[in-house]
Amino acid sequence: MKTNNTLMLLTRLAAIFLMVFTVMALTACVKQGSVVNKYAPPEIKQKEIVSKYNGAIYQEGMSVNMFFDTTARGIGDTLMVNLVESATALSSSDTIAAKEQTVEMDSPTIAGGEVTHDGKKVLENNLEASRDFKGSGESNQAHNFQAVIAVSVVDVLPNKYLVVRGEKLITLNQSEDYIRFSGIVRPQDISTNNSVDSQKIANVQISYSGKGPISSANEMGTLAKFFNSKVYPY
Repeated sequence: MKTNNTLMLLTRLAAIFLMVFTVMALTACVKQGSVVNKYAPPEIKQKEIVSKYNGAIYQEGMSVNMFFDTTARGIGDTLMVNLVESATALSSSDTIAAKEQTVEMDSPTIAGGEVTHDGKKVLENNLEASRDFKGSGESNQAHNFQAVIAVSVVDVLPNKYLVVRGEKLITLNQSEDYIRFSGIVRPQDISTNNSVDSQKIANVQISYSGKGPISSANEMGTLAKFFNSKVYPY
């Protein structure tokens, strides 16, 4: 009997390690294709303009910078975004439920008499049941993020709204930290110094992360992730 228990334990451990190594092997075999940085500045192709010389004062391709300001309005223009994001969320809940139930069944009469054994009514029943449940939960979350990033206009919508995105990458002491931003800007929200607050931008996506020794030290290993995941059966 002891030998069978030992064999079952060894078989279970072998199955666990086989599953772990299979997951690790599949993760290592994933092909890392060429990564395209979608936050890179858009490629601006020079447009060749042929003058028509139609006798008008203004000709196509003529520079009119005297009448333009420095705010972003076209694809390839840059815009300063002031990242001022703060949010606080508080959620709490309490649940209390109780239920009681009592069932009494007298001893029935069969063939003109009650069914007894040693003077006890064997068919007489009394059932009581009760259930109580109490649950509570509370969640608090707050974040505050401030930074400045220059983004590029990558598209202009039919309503003249600007689609912007950009990335700021900082490498310091073998560690790379980056800020990535994308969103849709209304031209009327851009100030005279060509900047806009992130709170006025629609469909904002902000990513702040990094890679390097510090980030790796804060990341859970592959084996630890497996034992803390729903895949682990025990």
